[in-house]
Amino acid sequence: MIRFDNRDVGLSTRCDASGTPDVAAALMAALQDRPIAAPYLLRDMADDALGLLDALDIERAHVVGASMGGAIAQLLAIHQPRRVRSLTSIMASSGAAGLPPPSPQAMAMLMKPTPPDKAGYVASYLQTWKVLRAGSFPEDEARDAERAERGFARGLNPAGVARQLVAIIASGSRRSALTGVRVPTLVLHGDIDPLEPLACGIDTAQAVPGARLQVIAGMGHALPIVMWPQVIDAIAAHAR
Repeated sequence: MIRFDNRDVGLSTRCDASGTPDVAAALMAALQDRPIAAPYLLRDMADDALGLLDALDIERAHVVGASMGGAIAQLLAIHQPRRVRSLTSIMASSGAAGLPPPSPQAMAMLMKPTPPDKAGYVASYLQTWKVLRAGSFPEDEARDAERAERGFARGLNPAGVARQLVAIIASGSRRSALTGVRVPTLVLHGDIDPLEPLACGIDTAQAVPGARLQVIAGMGHALPIVMWPQVIDAIAAHAR
């Protein structure tokens, strides 16, 4: 299995020269159908993943992505189908207009500033995932502080996160393009997702011919430990 940091976060290349975009202004522009200035788009991030496959000399891969990663995975299947053995899109949207928006609480977590200090970041992390999980998951909550500290040590880049959010907004809808995907596709989505409501997963599965939708009861916009076996088994069976 290969996991990697997307551009602008963790230990990957940062695009600091682009500055910090105004996410709220980008959202407003999208609502008013006005052009959005974005340093890069999700298509560029999909090309990053393709470049990694090239560098590792991997001709074809089972591609799995969650949330923004799911959108990036969709774009790989749309534009580079010969490199994708199977697609698993988890808690991701097609980006189509008219889909249900995030809950106010989830949107608040997405838009709040990232604290620059370790203690503030850990507290913010705990609050964010409590909202996104949309339920009580003691096993995850017991690990959250350690996870936050590891993320903080790996390297925060709030400006990069803002650029990624604007990339999502500026990239628009993939729904029409998804109708041409012939890669075997599995869509996994929680039934209580507060950030990408279930209708978003249903829409994605309906767009891709032959796609299979698996709804996970009690799952929000997260992958709680207790649900790992169900998620892993679904991906493994799909890849087989």
